Amino acid sequence: MNATEPTLSHESPPPRPAVPSDLGLRVLREHVASVYAAYNASILVHFGLGAALGIVMYVHRPRWWILAWMAAHLSFGLALFLMPRWHADVPLKDTTRWARRHSRTVTLVSMATATAPWLFISADDLPTTSVLTVVIIGSCARAMQLLWPLKPALYGYTLPMMLSLIAALAWQGDAMHLFLAVFSLGYLLFTLRVGGQQHKLLTDSLVLRFENEALAAQLGVQIAAAERASAEKTRFLATASHDLRQPLHAIALFGAALENELREHHGSRNAQRLMRAVNALGNSLDTMLDVSRLDAGVITPDIAPVSLDALFRSLNHMFAAQAEQRALQLRVRASGLWVHSDPQLLYRMLSNLVDNALKYTAHGGVSVRARARGGVVWIEVLDTGIGIAPEQQDRVFEEYYQVQNPGRDRAQGLGIGLSIVERLSRLLDHPVQVTSRIGRGTRFRLQLPMVAAAPRHDDRPAAPAHAAATVPAAVAVAAAHGRILLIDDEAEIREAMSGLLHAHGIAVETAANEAEAIAALTQPDAQDRPFALLLCDYRLSNGDNGLDVGQRLQRRFGLDAPLVLVTGETAPERLQRVRASGVPVLFKPVSAATLLRMLADFMPGLATRPA
Repeated sequence: MNATEPTLSHESPPPRPAVPSDLGLRVLREHVASVYAAYNASILVHFGLGAALGIVMYVHRPRWWILAWMAAHLSFGLALFLMPRWHADVPLKDTTRWARRHSRTVTLVSMATATAPWLFISADDLPTTSVLTVVIIGSCARAMQLLWPLKPALYGYTLPMMLSLIAALAWQGDAMHLFLAVFSLGYLLFTLRVGGQQHKLLTDSLVLRFENEALAAQLGVQIAAAERASAEKTRFLATASHDLRQPLHAIALFGAALENELREHHGSRNAQRLMRAVNALGNSLDTMLDVSRLDAGVITPDIAPVSLDALFRSLNHMFAAQAEQRALQLRVRASGLWVHSDPQLLYRMLSNLVDNALKYTAHGGVSVRARARGGVVWIEVLDTGIGIAPEQQDRVFEEYYQVQNPGRDRAQGLGIGLSIVERLSRLLDHPVQVTSRIGRGTRFRLQLPMVAAAPRHDDRPAAPAHAAATVPAAVAVAAAHGRILLIDDEAEIREAMSGLLHAHGIAVETAANEAEAIAALTQPDAQDRPFALLLCDYRLSNGDNGLDVGQRLQRRFGLDAPLVLVTGETAPERLQRVRASGVPVLFKPVSAATLLRMLADFMPGLATRPA
């Protein structure tokens, strides 16, 4: 069931997000931006209150020095309104200077206003005292709302005015003025405490914001690095797969030719064993290719009504011998149900599940059954095997993850089967669930939409696309009325393919590139002995590819001969391009049986018969 988890000796705590080196400046910049955002309103409100206070005082008690105080007060306000201000284009490194500048400015404003209590408060004028007290306390309340992001500015504005007011009230000495002094002192302490708390909350939130931004940036860098590593891995695996498939393809062709030559010789058994080993390696590469094709999106489901009984019969025929060899019972129960699915891909899902169950079951057996639940059909594959621990049940769908196979025993597969099941589940929209108990067995359940029966003349499901390579059938091809033009840049593969096809009486002309193919098509006998098929390797030398080369040849010479590609590519982008072209493709290593069947399909002049 789709490497044992590595045991960790200890777990280190997760790393803390990297704190920006300029975090303090960035937080301070936000504070400065906040107080300067209300700069105009602050000046207008403060000096408007001062002007109103002066007017009230002058009307109540006309004095020339009140007019002088008002003129000086308003002149100071105009100077502040016209002086340079902080803006968003100020460099970050200048933030501290602007913060100090603003704090000094509001402190000077407060000190100028602090002269008012000593000018206007008197023991015998309680209304004036009350008005002045209300105006100064109101200014402090406004300052707390606007200046608490910048604590030095908050203190610089509130302390001079309020302390001056408190001192002037206490200086009068009577009970009412002392009460107002104590009240003002209490209000000042409350204002500073609340302002300090608000400043801390804002600072903490800004620090958290910038840490999160730094973490997001760091995560983005790591994701980009992981994506680059994944892309590099994909490119490496695609190149490695192609380079491995090339010699294996040649080995398969040479081996098939050798097996045919030694058919009546005492060395035929060794040739057969060689081909079984080659086919096993080819099947492993094909399994990995299936993952690449699914990831590349080059597999399109052909959805139709599917008879589960026919599907189950095929499963029983495929796995009965394997179950008998392992002394296990394989129970496949008929149900009479039909589902809406792709028969070939559904067959691949179920065959992977049954194969997986048989590999991990030592005693008992495997059951396959289907049950209707409303408009849904449950297909269940149950075994009495080793089971899967709860913490491993999600991981079995990962590539190369296998339960209790630390030695990578090849008899238990590559660990890709359930990964393919999971991908096909998403592609077909057939949810898959797994439940298991250690030592008791495992149940995999697929959910499919149920449909009414739709009998066909042949309701057997198609075998998987790669199955032809694994069927031990000998195929011979009779002489054809046309030739094959083979284009491949590797001499060994041209020689192996030519030998195999000549052994079956098929005329073949080989070319290493487009220029040699053009030369073959312009030979004097090209009209009398036309080519019936273009067989091109996808990846050719000098950056060419068989798809473009073959299509150019068809257009240039007006060829009716179909084009078939042979490739060892697994790169998703190349697989997508091949699929989009609609040109048939064989994936290396191509077995002799698969190649000859393909020739019989695409060349009307050929016929297949058992050898």
